[in-house]
Amino acid sequence: MLFRETPVAGSYVVDPERMEDARGFFARTFSSEEFAAHGLENRVEECSTSFNARSGTLRGLHYQAAPHGEAKLVRCTRGAIYDVAVDLRPDSPSYLRWVGTELSAENGRALLVPEGCAHGFQTLVDASEVLYQISSTYVPEAARGVRWDDPAFNIEWPPAPLGGRTMAPRDAQYPDFAP
Repeated sequence: MLFRETPVAGSYVVDPERMEDARGFFARTFSSEEFAAHGLENRVEECSTSFNARSGTLRGLHYQAAPHGEAKLVRCTRGAIYDVAVDLRPDSPSYLRWVGTELSAENGRALLVPEGCAHGFQTLVDASEVLYQISSTYVPEAARGVRWDDPAFNIEWPPAPLGGRTMAPRDAQYPDFAP
């Protein structure tokens, strides 16, 4: 695996190192030893998936409040998404900064979203599926979110498709971030 630091402290883009031959390719997508060697969260308590029927579906920005924070390794297994992490950790050198990258079935790339960061994505094509490896068990009472278009972050999302974005009412109605 190839680890590339992002502008958000503790967040990495993780590219598979493909070994190709006439049959196709093989690539490791997770190794607790390699993550630990980079000083990264290497525990996986849960795995989740989301299927998104339409291009322009926007999910997020979600996080778990302390003490139930969670790190996520996010990968697109079908289709393509624009994936975003926003640093909400007041003591972080990258506080309120964000990173966005395209994840697709084709590029095999993953984004590591550290604990204390909000996460969201917008689908770039129809029928996109996203796989999450999560460091801790989900606690519904700790679920939180911030608005996807909050001016405190100024995230540069891809343009909305002709039909507009598809969002859950909860995600569309999150309040502005209050430090």
